[in-house]
Amino acid sequence: MTKRTVKVGLCGLGTVGQGVLALLVEGNAAISARSAAHLVVTHIGTRTPRPEVDIGDAQDSRDVFAVARDPEVDVLIELIGGTTVAKELVIEALQQKKHVITANKALLADHGGELFALAEQQGVSLKYEAAVAGGIPIIETVRASLAANEVTSVAGIINGTGNFILTAMASEGRAFDDVLQEAQRLGYAEADPTFDVDGTDAAQKLVLLASLAFGAAIPADAPFKQGVDSVAPEDLEFAKELGYRIKHLGIAQRDAETIQLRVHPTLIPEGKAIAQVDGVLNAVMINGTGVGELLLVGPGAGSRPTASAVCGDLVSIAGSLARDESPATPSMGVPIADLDSASITHIDDVSTGWYLRLDAEDKPGVMASITKCLSEKGIGIESLIQKPEASASADVPVIIVTDRATTRCLNDAVSTIEAMSSVVGRVTCLRVENFD
Repeated sequence: MTKRTVKVGLCGLGTVGQGVLALLVEGNAAISARSAAHLVVTHIGTRTPRPEVDIGDAQDSRDVFAVARDPEVDVLIELIGGTTVAKELVIEALQQKKHVITANKALLADHGGELFALAEQQGVSLKYEAAVAGGIPIIETVRASLAANEVTSVAGIINGTGNFILTAMASEGRAFDDVLQEAQRLGYAEADPTFDVDGTDAAQKLVLLASLAFGAAIPADAPFKQGVDSVAPEDLEFAKELGYRIKHLGIAQRDAETIQLRVHPTLIPEGKAIAQVDGVLNAVMINGTGVGELLLVGPGAGSRPTASAVCGDLVSIAGSLARDESPATPSMGVPIADLDSASITHIDDVSTGWYLRLDAEDKPGVMASITKCLSEKGIGIESLIQKPEASASADVPVIIVTDRATTRCLNDAVSTIEAMSSVVGRVTCLRVENFD
């Protein structure tokens, strides 16, 4: 039986692009068997020459748009990053009726609705498995494997840099800045790590994942963000003493009529499986009406894990082309026009448990004043630790874990507590999730 040749254009030959080339060569026989097609990279576009990379017989262009306009190319893989040239490139490729695969979460978080609609109009696919959680096949799992479920919540460690930092701080007692510098040396964090540290990277991924899971059109700026740099080494120690681990999570939850979207450090009971996911690994926990709770764990970044996700999308498209089927399954599982309008829960109205850490004078009546303030705001206390005086200072750390309370209610109480003359400095506030 003669197999169809599917010609691939690759734009971007950095770490992930080189990984794609390597996997296509190494897995050639398996890919051919699974897709019933012969995949060939025929055109590569890179703005920077890469003479050290073996590209075989592929045409090498400095203009990435030449790849999009090449009539021989069936599938274009966008790996150049950014949201300006990349957007123009994807639009050009879709208008040329080429199927597109991208790992660009920022592009899709900002412009996904427009690009997905154009793909549907042109009758081609726009796939993005590699844009969320690297090598974990989370997009296809939610889009297809869980199609019979109503997804009620998604929670994930979806930024490996933040997870690496918290893991090292917890296990080695090191300061945030010290671990961040190591993450940069090891290549886990960018030279400018802002998006990893402040939650932007995780928020972009959460927008894509929640849009797919809930069938809703969610704007890129919808998630609340609190950075991983808000966690101090002592918070990790106290959390462990209380039976928790701290992870930087992206959380999407469907309420009665609204959707919660938030990215922040979170105390999780140490017996919960996601609490044990350390280092640069990612993990996504999904709750569905049929499957119940599902946890997927794996490498969230890197050349080969991300390339694996790209190649998975490529094999899917190639298989459909080889069978003369339309591979244009809607990118969001349903047509863009059928997505619901998302009503986002304001962060002030989100209710969680809370971890509070403060320094207070060690004298009679102080603790009574603090607990009275919480009680007057309707906030119950689950546990409380007052650490013994460790130095000549008269101030001692006080750690409180509360019952569930809204952000608005908690902030009101904390403002009152910080105004007390017996309380020194600011109160550290982190959310607690038990995922019951």
